[in-house]
Amino acid sequence: MRTGLLAKKVGMTRLFTDDGRHIPVTVLHMDNCQVVAQRTEDRDGYTAVQLGAGKAKVKNVSGAMRGHFAKAKVEPKRRLVEFRVEPDGLVDVGAELSVDHFVTGQMVDVHGVSIGKGFAGAMKRHNFKGLRATHGVSVSHRSHGSTGQCQYPGKVFKGKKMAGHMGARHVTVQNLEVVGTDDARGLLMIRGGVPGSPDGWVTITDAIKIPTPDGLPYPAAIRGAKSEDAPAETNDDAAPEAKDESNDAGKGSEE
Repeated sequence: MRTGLLAKKVGMTRLFTDDGRHIPVTVLHMDNCQVVAQRTEDRDGYTAVQLGAGKAKVKNVSGAMRGHFAKAKVEPKRRLVEFRVEPDGLVDVGAELSVDHFVTGQMVDVHGVSIGKGFAGAMKRHNFKGLRATHGVSVSHRSHGSTGQCQYPGKVFKGKKMAGHMGARHVTVQNLEVVGTDDARGLLMIRGGVPGSPDGWVTITDAIKIPTPDGLPYPAAIRGAKSEDAPAETNDDAAPEAKDESNDAGKGSEE
């Protein structure tokens, strides 16, 4: 099990394939997603990675959280979230993750808070049919009808589908396909809709019901890791030329 990503929902658009078909996608933006802390078995009793994303004003951050971010040597984050990982899946504190953490064609699970609808009736909230339009029904066409029995048991059972607050709940949509990534702009395109409103925060993890493809970055895809690991290139051909120029300059000064 490896860590997931924390991103902000931008909105929906569509992408065109080579054969002319269009695919509706949701665009997610990773805003400086960094590792803020680690949770280990010896110290905390479980193994996890704490990620932070976005930028928060220092004046809006409490003193305790300022010390938390200062210990990790990262800027104050707008949002924090933890992902349970294996002991060998821990990522160094301060590392910035990349959208290449997921590959095109992979299935992921997206978790977010659904859009709040306020107080809604039974027809809108639970897709009830409603009462008849004629034959004795008046004024109560959109009501939910009977809610229980008469003298026995003489109560309404808990969990009965009735009118009430709709939306603003934690929702997870499983098995969504990753259509493409843009590491330069930190964009992740996922097929279909994901829960939440624009500018809302969502978490993306590997699908738990579908095997992950081979070749995924483990423990995570770190931004700039390839450039840091690459050896420095030296131009041996240019060195003699520079040496000759210096000698020529010395000769000119002597003359």
